[in-house]
Amino acid sequence: MTKSNFPLKKLLVSGAFLVAGVVSTSASAQLADPPIVCPGYEPEPTKIVGERVGKKIQKAFEFYSADQADEALEVLRDIKTKDEFDRAYADRFLGNILAIKEGGAKEALQFLTRAAEPNVLSASEQAITLRNVADLNLQEQNFSAAIQWYQRWLDYTCKEDPVVYLRISSAYFNDKKMAEVIAPADKAIALYDKPEKNAYILKISSYVERKMFKEAIDVAETLLKIFPEEQRWWKQLGYYYMQQEQYAKALSTFELAHGQGFLTKENEVKVLAQLYATNEIPHRAAVVQEKYLDSGLIKKTKESLSAAANSWHQARNYKKAAKFYGEAAKVANDSSLYRRQGGLLLIAEDFKGAVTALEKALSMGVSGEGQVQLDLMQANFHQGKFKTAYKHMLEAKKDRGAARTARAWESYIKEKAKNRGINI
Repeated sequence: MTKSNFPLKKLLVSGAFLVAGVVSTSASAQLADPPIVCPGYEPEPTKIVGERVGKKIQKAFEFYSADQADEALEVLRDIKTKDEFDRAYADRFLGNILAIKEGGAKEALQFLTRAAEPNVLSASEQAITLRNVADLNLQEQNFSAAIQWYQRWLDYTCKEDPVVYLRISSAYFNDKKMAEVIAPADKAIALYDKPEKNAYILKISSYVERKMFKEAIDVAETLLKIFPEEQRWWKQLGYYYMQQEQYAKALSTFELAHGQGFLTKENEVKVLAQLYATNEIPHRAAVVQEKYLDSGLIKKTKESLSAAANSWHQARNYKKAAKFYGEAAKVANDSSLYRRQGGLLLIAEDFKGAVTALEKALSMGVSGEGQVQLDLMQANFHQGKFKTAYKHMLEAKKDRGAARTARAWESYIKEKAKNRGINI
């Protein structure tokens, strides 16, 4: 999948491996819960291991029951027989013990596979062994083999088990066979009594890996209707909408996630602010940025502070925009940001603040000095400081880009000064 902010973990099997006694499962027990539901299936008669092998299996069972697994394994390994059923029965018992022993999975798989291959065990034991071989292959990441053994179990039992279909889907996903993930996942969804979120997640992940975002969106929407508490998938759905340039839907999804307290990371609240800006709601973008800058969730950097300043600028709140440009300028020691702060304070008619910021920019050697001189001229002029305004006008005239505007102000400054009785 597109490496989501959310990689899908391998679904591990957790089925228990049951240890059997000497006597094979009886026909009466099979009738209570038939291992096979294929049309025409008839329970088999009871199978019993030979006397010599039976004694050893009984001994192994006694050891195992006394929590002496190593001793039980030693007895079972010592069994020598040419009888196919006895061999399969002993191998199954040995494999089951190894399967629940730490580090024994690989060897257990060998014995259980050997027990299942000849298909001589009773129906119940054969069905359980087929399933255990499939589960162990999945656990050992033998994904292709796991799929084959799960299919053998399905063919043998004619049962429709949602867990098996979910594991087949997981095996296909982990084996990078993304197109094959969907059918067994759909089977699992149809068979579960209660919705199973992992089946939906497998489908979403398969579609995303194949860049099929429209289909991924459809499944994610369904997932969130069933599991609205799934924090991660609100955000993922928002990202998928963004991928498809459905920015209004992306914003709605992130707003819902935000309202439920699901946005807990810096990048997530930044995305929310970005979506407000993209949807031409700069005031909301600015409010989000300011809130999380103040809380500390968004780190105060030149970029984050400048972004907040820009949002307030777009929202035409020039004083707040200037405030954040000033903070960004301090963090970065950036003359151009002081210049922006001064320009916005001039628009906001905070002429004294504008002078402070603009003079700071000049002292740091800001580029575009002619425009800064013009701004200083206006900031001083509006404070009635005509001599200082005139001085900045003269400096602006030295700049080719600012000279024409400066000359236009020259007579105006003189006239206003003269009216106030000030001699320039």
